Amino acid sequence: MYGVPVGTRHGFRWGALALAAVVALVAVASDPADARSRRKRHHKPYSPPYADIVVDARTGKVLHQSNADALRHPASLTKIMTLYLLFEQLEAGRFKFDTAMEVSREASIQAPTKLGLKPGQTLEVEDAIKALVTKSANDVAVVVAEALAGSEEEFARMMTRKARALGMRRTVYRNASGLPNDDQLSTARDQALLGIAIQARFPRYYRYFSTARFVFRGDALRNHNKLLGRVDGVDGIKTGYTRASGFNLVTSVHRGGRHIVAVVLGGRSSGRRDARMRHLIETQIAEASTRGPAIRLAEVPMPKPEPAPTPPERPQLADAGSAPATLGPSRAADATAAIGSPPPGSKAPIKPVPVKTLAVKLVPPKRPAAAADAAPAQGQTEPVAEGDSAPTATRRHAKRGGWAIQVGAFEDEKEAKERLNSAQSKLPNLLESAEAYTERTKKGDKTYYRARFAGLDRAQARVACRRLKRNDIACMALKI
Repeated sequence: MYGVPVGTRHGFRWGALALAAVVALVAVASDPADARSRRKRHHKPYSPPYADIVVDARTGKVLHQSNADALRHPASLTKIMTLYLLFEQLEAGRFKFDTAMEVSREASIQAPTKLGLKPGQTLEVEDAIKALVTKSANDVAVVVAEALAGSEEEFARMMTRKARALGMRRTVYRNASGLPNDDQLSTARDQALLGIAIQARFPRYYRYFSTARFVFRGDALRNHNKLLGRVDGVDGIKTGYTRASGFNLVTSVHRGGRHIVAVVLGGRSSGRRDARMRHLIETQIAEASTRGPAIRLAEVPMPKPEPAPTPPERPQLADAGSAPATLGPSRAADATAAIGSPPPGSKAPIKPVPVKTLAVKLVPPKRPAAAADAAPAQGQTEPVAEGDSAPTATRRHAKRGGWAIQVGAFEDEKEAKERLNSAQSKLPNLLESAEAYTERTKKGDKTYYRARFAGLDRAQARVACRRLKRNDIACMALKI
């Protein structure tokens, strides 16, 4: 069966070891976008476990699967989620294509493949998107993570929470790039769900996954997805490789009114992986539906992060329960459709089952209202919960350092003030001189009050958010 390793005979152990070393070198050289470990390893027979799945993106029907629910290392497929979270910020108006993100020392020292960014440099958001899609640059992934969350560690927690909201219950993220980490795990089914979700949620930004060539500071960077432009209908999305994961690929195909998303994990070479993907596309796309509207994403907000599943000692041997997807009409607080997964290995189709998307309401500790409070300002519609999107509200409180932090948005202004008081009690020294205020904004027919502290510089805002999140207080740094 595809991807099954050939055993090493005792009489030829040394010859096999030498051959394995050559195979490993060829594997690394064949895909320069792959993430590589900086740790030295002993040469040994190498054949990662194989898994795949093909899903009708229009109906959610599973057309084919093999080990689709077994835990695997996603490698650079991780960057699909990194881009998902960046697209959210673009959609919400918090970032723009020309927003400059600072390069830290931590980002600059990431293992190849990377752009070779230097500490103190800046990178615009659009260039970051193209670099992640084409070059699969690990330093860029960290730049994005730090710009959005203050640290890669915190960003990884955001990624895992988002995975839960999308129904990717078997996926755990530990970094933004996909560089080797034993605890960074996913499944073919989860990756197919993400491949469907990112284009259903962000059709405007998804087009970047079809970027064939990107010129950065005079260097032409080519997309490592060799199926783009060579297989009819392929429009993205991402390759990946580490020694432990093998050669991975998520592919989206629109052809003849049909739309499928296919995943191959654990290919033994980039060529074999691509050949397998071609075969899956050509044999399965005719089974996809051409009727009815395409299903859309409905995220299920998670009020608290779920504990990560304990990774198996040997993830390549694990074959645990499947992850139900949450695909359906994108209408918050309405009955939506979730995809109920069949037992592992089952050929049964994924069938919509009723589920309700619950609104998230942050409930702060019962404390007296904060004394400091500026008059609320009317603004335009702005997102206040995970999964929503709208133009950013007009801001009136640009103070001193030009940075602020937001610690929540509430329907009751008193709750917003209580959250300010709670946050200030957690960081009395850092927030003592900051200006606490609430800002009113409308979303549809509802009014929300954003709880904010102004008068911080960038470093203070990031440190404050990092510490508040450790105390289970939501926080977002803002340039105002």
